[in-house]
Amino acid sequence: MVDQMTLEAAVCDARLAVLEFDDARAWLDHARQEPTEPFAAEVWVTDPAFSHILLVKHRVRGWVPPGGKVECGETPRAAAVRELKEETGLSAELLPAPAAVTVRSYRADWCPTLGLSYAAVIGLDVPLGGESGQPPKWVDMDEEWESVFPEDRDRIRAYLRRLAAGHPVAAR
Repeated sequence: MVDQMTLEAAVCDARLAVLEFDDARAWLDHARQEPTEPFAAEVWVTDPAFSHILLVKHRVRGWVPPGGKVECGETPRAAAVRELKEETGLSAELLPAPAAVTVRSYRADWCPTLGLSYAAVIGLDVPLGGESGQPPKWVDMDEEWESVFPEDRDRIRAYLRRLAAGHPVAAR
């Protein structure tokens, strides 16, 4: 179950998110009325040219952005920073506005929950580390990657095009 501080931080970031998918804000408004599953947070890490995305090879989900469950008493933003460090060895400052908010089920036997995607820009030459058995790698944005969330490719690409164009909402 999500605690009140985590819920309020998620609501705030969901309102600020540049992109919304799956009618996530309405889902969150409804979810505020009853106990909610733990949220998820991830980081869309790109290089300064916005031509690559950093992905992690998850044992079940395939290639996905680094991320995971928001722990009790943790904000989604803090969870994203923690998961990025755990899964890639990278410490990064997240861009001010969340990249996206979505609703999805992360496993077939789990209820749908809110996922917040944040963004960070890091040079391709920064050494990668991370968890054993879940290697991180840079993927060219024009390349296809295997994932249980194939819609993420187009979502991430759309967001990176906005960043590359200097879209004012993405830069605030």
